[in-house]
Amino acid sequence: MNTDITNKADITLLVEAFYQTVMEDDLLKGIFIKAKFDLETHIPVMVSFWQTVLLHENQYHGNPMIKHIELNQLVPLKGEHFSRWLQIWENTIHKNFNGPVADDAVKRASTIAQIMQNKISLYQQGS
Repeated sequence: MNTDITNKADITLLVEAFYQTVMEDDLLKGIFIKAKFDLETHIPVMVSFWQTVLLHENQYHGNPMIKHIELNQLVPLKGEHFSRWLQIWENTIHKNFNGPVADDAVKRASTIAQIMQNKISLYQQGS
């Protein structure tokens, strides 16, 4: 039986497993390739982001919205990208974890994706 997400090691496992799947996904991997994305740099940032969000450890000090708006200018992010991202995220969580923090990770990702889609759309309308 899987345990809940309780520490940085759990978040690291989650983020690494998630991006391994993303980089094999036909819909999403192209975004990272076109953006010349450096996963070695990105994964620690995402670990600190999710540590802050899920474990309330103040590790992340950035602005993910600006990063995604910049990414959208390079590679247009569409609803199908966000849906697939969420599907992989949820599958990765359920494969590896079970508990209230894992459930919160699914809910938070969904909320974050909605906000990002809305803000990217507003930004595009304003440009």
